[in-house]
Amino acid sequence: MTSSTASLPTRRRTTQRLGDRIFSGATLTAGTLILATLAAVAAFLLVQGFPALTANPDEISLFDGGTFWTYVAPLAFGTVWAAFLALLMAVPVSVGIALFISHYAPRRLAQALGYVVDLLAAVPSVVFGLWGANVLAPAIQPVYAWLTANMGWFPLFAPPVSGTGRTLLTASIVLAVMVLPVITALCRELFLQTPVLHEEAALALGATRWEMIRMAVIPFGRSGIISASMLGLGRALGETMAVAMVLSASGGISFKVLTSANPGTIAANIALSFPEAFGLNVDALIATGLLLFAITLVINMIARWIIARRKDFSGAN
Repeated sequence: MTSSTASLPTRRRTTQRLGDRIFSGATLTAGTLILATLAAVAAFLLVQGFPALTANPDEISLFDGGTFWTYVAPLAFGTVWAAFLALLMAVPVSVGIALFISHYAPRRLAQALGYVVDLLAAVPSVVFGLWGANVLAPAIQPVYAWLTANMGWFPLFAPPVSGTGRTLLTASIVLAVMVLPVITALCRELFLQTPVLHEEAALALGATRWEMIRMAVIPFGRSGIISASMLGLGRALGETMAVAMVLSASGGISFKVLTSANPGTIAANIALSFPEAFGLNVDALIATGLLLFAITLVINMIARWIIARRKDFSGAN
């Protein structure tokens, strides 16, 4: 082999077409902009919120004589607790709807349901807030009264029951409805990508349709379900207007979900308190936003770690 022929593969590897170079540069720029934007947001929250963390708590009226951590702890708890309850309700329903659309429903019905799910994701959060405060809360309050009277021994349903229905559970139901189309749409597309050979092999071995789904479809999409759930959780953690309109927050940390004494959420508290805040109070609210940013980042890191552990067992590989 001569030197000219030996250098030919190297020259082919190093020479790129103009379109490839443009695409590579565009993707590199997009990735860099995402990291730069994330770093800029973190820097802004840190710089603007740091004065409230180091100032005398007595100078900040929002703290009401306490410290930053006594002020933000109930809000952080309410944020995580409401989002967890919403995810607990939304994920099973979303996976069920996605499986029905992808493997059970006739083609025309599946297309119609897919359009409805996609349209539901486009509804503004203010509309969900109006629906939750004016329709859902009054309608579900008798159910809350029955649960408290008959299952009050269960800590989550302990009395006293709220007379308006604007409780943490109502806010969680609204959040579940809001994140449901996001999770459903992602799971639906993922289930449709299951290799046909895997499904046909399971059916050929005598499996029923549900057994085929349990053995082939769900293992293939397990990591995708976790990713979709984390996207829904991210929206639930940061949701503002719907929670602010539905939830009647009074502070404190409590696992009870049917009482009128409900912990607030960070995002809703910022939206409600920011118009009247000034000076160090603004910095304090920004500092709570920094904590919400950290909570979201930690949860997503945990989700990525779970996906990395499970990917070896996923059919996607």
